[in-house]
Amino acid sequence: MKTDLIITEARSWLGTPYHHQGRIKGVGVDCGMLLCEVYHAAGLIPFVDPRPYPPDWYMHQMDNKYLDWVKQYAEPVATPKQGDIALFHFGKSISHAAIVVAWPTIIHAYHGQGCILGDATKGRLCSNLAGFWRIRENQG
Repeated sequence: MKTDLIITEARSWLGTPYHHQGRIKGVGVDCGMLLCEVYHAAGLIPFVDPRPYPPDWYMHQMDNKYLDWVKQYAEPVATPKQGDIALFHFGKSISHAAIVVAWPTIIHAYHGQGCILGDATKGRLCSNLAGFWRIRENQG
């Protein structure tokens, strides 16, 4: 997998403010759009636009829209490697994702904090980990 491209692109988003449904580097991004932009820029997935979606959809629905999108392009893995996706469960379903830099270090777009480098073993994330996924090759 093109891990160097993934991490370089993800790092270029650091500092971008959080904005629901945003996907403009330096202007605004949410965790889903961060995945779409990073993996597309790395040539691993086609351009994907899952919008529109309400900001609180995960609080009111049991269906795993987020997971269903990830399954289209990735496979579950037991142990994360650089460039993989970490999924987190909030509300009633999986509703947050991050890009693994070197587990537990992640890059993710988090409400109120923007696109940040974080530690998935601290804070609210640590008790909500839902698993790891790896993008399948040759889809972009």
